[in-house]
Amino acid sequence: MNITLNKNDEIVMKLIHYFITEQGYNPIILHGAKDEIWLENTDQDYQIVRIVTNYIHNDEQFDFDIYRTQQIMKRIKRKTLSFKMNALSIFINLGENVHLSEMEVDHIDCIEIKDIQDIKQYDFVTETFPNITKIDKVTEKGLELFMKLTEEINQKNQEDAEKAEDVFRKKRPIVTYALIIGCLILFVATLFCGNPFFQGNAVILYEFGGLVNFTTMGNFSELYRLVTSMFLHAGILHLLFNMYALYIIGPQLESFFGKAKYLIIYLGSGIIGGLMSMLFQGDGVVSVGASGAIFGLLGALLYFGYHYRIYLGTVMKSQIIPLIVINLVLGFMISGINIFAHLGGLFGGYLVAKAVGVKYKSTASDQINGVIMTTILVVFLCYMNFFR
Repeated sequence: MNITLNKNDEIVMKLIHYFITEQGYNPIILHGAKDEIWLENTDQDYQIVRIVTNYIHNDEQFDFDIYRTQQIMKRIKRKTLSFKMNALSIFINLGENVHLSEMEVDHIDCIEIKDIQDIKQYDFVTETFPNITKIDKVTEKGLELFMKLTEEINQKNQEDAEKAEDVFRKKRPIVTYALIIGCLILFVATLFCGNPFFQGNAVILYEFGGLVNFTTMGNFSELYRLVTSMFLHAGILHLLFNMYALYIIGPQLESFFGKAKYLIIYLGSGIIGGLMSMLFQGDGVVSVGASGAIFGLLGALLYFGYHYRIYLGTVMKSQIIPLIVINLVLGFMISGINIFAHLGGLFGGYLVAKAVGVKYKSTASDQINGVIMTTILVVFLCYMNFFR
């Protein structure tokens, strides 16, 4: 078998190999896209890299190509829930009547490569991809080049598939079940102490560790209530609603983050939700329930879904975001719901998830920023509750 690659084919193969194996880009399948290859990595400065082999004769054809690219980028942006999207368009076959140096396009940087060495002329490219000059070190030709690059790309795709399988594989939700059992045990205990079956008794809930504001609490020795209040519920309907929500959401998050990180997110967001609740809670009011921590899980799911939006983009738009919005709206409309605990838990869960990190996605700087932001929020809430 003899495969002959012309100069342009070799450039394209080397570029595809570099961006997939070195920079973690993935191919995008676009219907009607002829003589161009789209690669995507939502974690890079250039979320889109586009390699164009189609011959473009003049500026008018180039302008139309850019317009079409912008429209496709808008669709990808909506699909992936991206707040921003920048593209690098690499043109292999531009005509002499295309004045690329005079073109300025928002969010799309364009370069022309007629030889693999040409890429070194573009400082903004070498600054973004410092090791891109490695491309010219590939010396194989023809069939040998084709086989080498194909093998390495397949190996990279296999590694990515194994990582995705590791993250999304269902695991036994031991922590979630333990949390549910803990809430059930405490609810039964309050029943034996005289808590009415369908309506909470504030005195009993307080004695079991219900949350009150710091004025009512009186001293720092009772801060354990920030945790115990998460496991108490004011009536059977309150319990069933929260436990059902935890049963639906919890196993997914526990599987995605792992048991230790999941528990940290649950308790951390519940405590932040409790601190927010205390800030707006009237004297003598007892607050209980797992809903602040459950909203924290939703916040963590938002953070996880943003990093894995290639897999969860449709689910995020059609299920997760509407679920959060509906529950927040109900919290504002229905009396007796602690909306401040929900809001605190939601923001807290997002920040704590950022601090603990998403497997295979979060960088050390992301986690450091998450720790700093979470610390600032907790310190602020503590100051507003205890020292002002």
